Amino acid sequence: MGSLGVHFAVPADVVARLVSADDDDEVRLIIEDIEEEMTDVDHCDTDKAWDAIHRCLTDGYLRLDNGDYPLNAAVLGGRHLHSGEDYIVSLLTPDQVRDVARALAEVPREPLRAMYLAIDPDDYGPEFGDKDFDYTWENFADLVAFFRRSALAGSHVIFTVDQ
Repeated sequence: MGSLGVHFAVPADVVARLVSADDDDEVRLIIEDIEEEMTDVDHCDTDKAWDAIHRCLTDGYLRLDNGDYPLNAAVLGGRHLHSGEDYIVSLLTPDQVRDVARALAEVPREPLRAMYLAIDPDDYGPEFGDKDFDYTWENFADLVAFFRRSALAGSHVIFTVDQ
């Protein structure tokens, strides 16, 4: 998947706006506000690596319901706030963020590499290989640090990606 993923640590008032949004269009407008207006909000751009990260932390496939908690919540887990198929917005509570932060901190490079190598290259795509794993690892390390900061701050986390 070639879409760019971003995690945002958001305060409770923004979460309240998101969960009370009337429709997908309103959810997208709130996300645009976060991206454009809330320049001080902590975030982690996982770029295209979000796909491989999710696959590594679950069962090798790109689905919303695979893998085991809390690792499966790091990217596509949590409460889904957008019902359309062209966009994903998932929300984690502060408790879930703490669970994910602890679990991610326990995943070193070589076990993540083993999980990466278990991905079906035909299902994943032509970029599969050593260079892509290095890219995935760099983004994973950034995500671990982001979740640590978010857990310490008691933040909610949302993940967004266009499909």
